[in-house]
Amino acid sequence: MALDFPPAGAPVLSVSQLLRSARDLLERRFPLQWIAGEISNLRPASSGHLYFTLKDEAAQVDCVMFKSRAAALDWEPADGLRVEVRALVTLYEPRGRFQLNVEAMRRAGLGPLYERFLKLKDQLGREGLFDPGIKRPIPQHPRQIGVVTSLAAAALRDVLTTLTRRNPSIPVIVYPAPVQGEGAAAKLAQALATANARAECDVLLLVRGGGSIEDLWQFNEEALARAIRASGIPVVVGVGHETDFTIADFAADERAPTPTAAAELVSPPLRAFLSRLAELAIRLGRETGRKIEYAMQAVDALSRRLVHPAERLRTSGQLLQQLEKRLASATSRRFEQLRARIGLAGARLANLGHTAVLARGYSVTLNMNDEILRDVSQVADGERIVTTLAKGKLESQILKKLR
Repeated sequence: MALDFPPAGAPVLSVSQLLRSARDLLERRFPLQWIAGEISNLRPASSGHLYFTLKDEAAQVDCVMFKSRAAALDWEPADGLRVEVRALVTLYEPRGRFQLNVEAMRRAGLGPLYERFLKLKDQLGREGLFDPGIKRPIPQHPRQIGVVTSLAAAALRDVLTTLTRRNPSIPVIVYPAPVQGEGAAAKLAQALATANARAECDVLLLVRGGGSIEDLWQFNEEALARAIRASGIPVVVGVGHETDFTIADFAADERAPTPTAAAELVSPPLRAFLSRLAELAIRLGRETGRKIEYAMQAVDALSRRLVHPAERLRTSGQLLQQLEKRLASATSRRFEQLRARIGLAGARLANLGHTAVLARGYSVTLNMNDEILRDVSQVADGERIVTTLAKGKLESQILKKLR
């Protein structure tokens, strides 16, 4: 079969020329139009532009609303909202992508999925399923981490990479379950029940990557929310992007904006952990050394107060000898003092004796009745008397008494 090549010199379009022509044709054929649909996969950019999908039951189209137009909105677009947009049908040439450039947007009511989401959120909230008081604390240093997700999910790779980077010493167990499609919520709930029955982990991560509200819908099912609250092991949910919220997020003990953030939340950095451990070891060593020093000082103080019995006997013997010497010395001094006093008293008594008195020139005269004469009335004239001197006696006769 022969190929039908264009004749020589016939024009051949480049890709850029083809897409530019298609864009011009679309913009001429479809000037600004009002188009109704439901917002899905809304992605606000840091530049201020809004990127989202507009869909209905049968089709969907990519949309962009630039910052200058988005800033004019007095309400917050969200997944599930039914809206009407005034848009230019065009082609994004760098990627050959058909899209709508949205000039204006107004609300047209909630989409059915979003209505179901709000209704279930309100119901479970009234039951107290999201009460902060029933949330379980997340362990700071888990001994083992469980991950509930699909084995084919990109989120699993992100989680494992993050856990390995931050703390490779923590073992990880994966409880596989589909994260999308009919019946996925029940299988995720069963995986949580299995993890609890095996009781191998201190914390569970329930994760999946981002997507539209339809892609994430299994995380909005009531059965999964109740399984999260029934878990005896704390559950951290990291689903989609930071702007994605599901019923599972509200039921979780902790919500992480992304799967990577969930992994970071439960894995303390090994370097920080080792640094803290070293710090505690230093503090423990210092405190132990201080207590040992105090104990040694106490022992020294007690040892100074305690005396060996032999030493106590020796000291007591020395004290006894000292006391004996002091007693002997004191007794001797007392005897000398008494002897001196006795000698003095004897001398005084000797001075008072009649012999000593006579020696000092005194005499004693007796009558014939041997009475000491003290008065002349004791004798009569002519009576004989005897006078005792210091040396010898005199016998005399009274010639005459003189008054």
